[in-house]
Amino acid sequence: MNAEELKRVQAPLKDRYRADPASGVVTLRATGRVGQPSLTCKLETGKGLVEAGLHPATGGTGAAACSGDMLLEALVACAGVTLAAVSTAMGITLRGGGVSAEGDLDFRGTLGVDKTAPVGFKAVRLRFDLDTDAAPEQAAKLVELTERYCVVYQTLKNPPPVRTESSLVRAGTI
Repeated sequence: MNAEELKRVQAPLKDRYRADPASGVVTLRATGRVGQPSLTCKLETGKGLVEAGLHPATGGTGAAACSGDMLLEALVACAGVTLAAVSTAMGITLRGGGVSAEGDLDFRGTLGVDKTAPVGFKAVRLRFDLDTDAAPEQAAKLVELTERYCVVYQTLKNPPPVRTESSLVRAGTI
């Protein structure tokens, strides 16, 4: 896809969102089924079933996907797609390159070994390796705009309020 094709595809969406701001708000959903006694959660994705389980650092076997890895994978996927779209819109040719993320977890917090240890990532690092002839200032602007428009990056950097709800479900009623 080139810049003109991208503009042609996005123009009617942008026009609609300007005319009717509420139409730009879309609710995304994810659902899963808890597995016992295997300590897993089966996620139904648009591309098939994914079974998530405990990370080996918490007693898992490593056979199931780790949700921490999946969070980093979501960041890389979103940043990569956003990078491709922004480079297209800017007319910057990317011959290739890569996007990677890594994060530091202190599993003492997750396992309750140390109540002062954080539960969750202490730090996340996102890296872009760009194979392009773009000038350094263009490449810097490309990364800046990718950060600005990447949904997962912005959600991690500026977390929204998160609310938990629950319901009591009796056996055999789901």
